[in-house]
Amino acid sequence: MSGTKARSEAPAADNVVHNPAAPPRERKPGGGVLKRLKSRRSQVESRPVTEEDLRTQPGHTSPEDVLGLRMATRGYLCKPEDNVYNVDFVRFKIRDLETGTVLFEIAKPPHSDDDECREKEAPSGRFVRYQFTPAFLRLRTIGATVEFTVGNRPLNSFRMIERHYFRDQLLKSFDFDFGFCIPNSRNTCEHIYEFPQLSDSLVRQMVECPYETRSDSFYFVDNKLVMHNKADYAYNGGQ
Repeated sequence: MSGTKARSEAPAADNVVHNPAAPPRERKPGGGVLKRLKSRRSQVESRPVTEEDLRTQPGHTSPEDVLGLRMATRGYLCKPEDNVYNVDFVRFKIRDLETGTVLFEIAKPPHSDDDECREKEAPSGRFVRYQFTPAFLRLRTIGATVEFTVGNRPLNSFRMIERHYFRDQLLKSFDFDFGFCIPNSRNTCEHIYEFPQLSDSLVRQMVECPYETRSDSFYFVDNKLVMHNKADYAYNGGQ
């Protein structure tokens, strides 16, 4: 659950992720439609690989490659300039689907010339740090709404694989298909995260060890890695 800082060069039109097989979509506040995406249920883990294996292999990194990772990466598996599609995440919200309570929300400020200079100097926006209360670990289902713009090239088979770890243990892997996105569009969708039930012992460790829970978010276009974002999490808020 993380964002990136890439700049679209063309004005964006209000649109949504397009997928002919998608379920009905609902109107979102302020116009447009909101599409809800569930993770693939038929996900199969690949043969185990290491971060070093993927760095030294020839060719591009594929979805099958990252599904073989057994621990969070230390670095990034692609460069900011690999985002040749100028995908730019501009708004992000997390809510508890059972109660509708908004747990986290952030929007990117309007772009300025100073922002563009800073983006050229340092690749920011690829890492996010979250702090939640221990109660977050007892939630069953959350929705993560993301709004993003696309540059002047279409996105074919836009896909995100997000893997969550505590220390060296894989907790859950999510796999979402955005589908096709038209050029110069603004898209909104809500990812549905169904969390596994955690043992009391594991919950206690995750609360007592802030920021040792980590995630990698890998974004693919036509099965080629174009973006890699990272996050870490603390669950000791309010204590």
